Amino acid sequence: MRRIPGVSALTRAAVRRLEEERMERDAVAEALRRFEEALQQPGRYLNATEPPEPGLEVEDARDTLEEALRRLPSGARRDLRRLVGRMDAEFERRTLPDPGRMPQWTAGCWWWWRIREH
Repeated sequence: MRRIPGVSALTRAAVRRLEEERMERDAVAEALRRFEEALQQPGRYLNATEPPEPGLEVEDARDTLEEALRRLPSGARRDLRRLVGRMDAEFERRTLPDPGRMPQWTAGCWWWWRIREH
């Protein structure tokens, strides 16, 4: 089991329960790692190069985090949201809005509506 840095032991336990019941093992830690790794790219804007395989886009990682945030108990949700919120702010700062890219399947998922550099 991968440890999620920056959250309480109670939050880690809640995430572990959620993963056992509804997600894959280490899904949240892996999504956090992928999201944070994307944010460590150099430059003002994030690069949108193709991932090594489908489903590995930073937006997919953010989808996993959103699912966890929806399903966690309130205390764990607040704790994880604090961590994800900082990453969201950096992602938003390093991408641009794309109002033409709002298909139905991404409704409410603002991170899919952002442009990264090619």
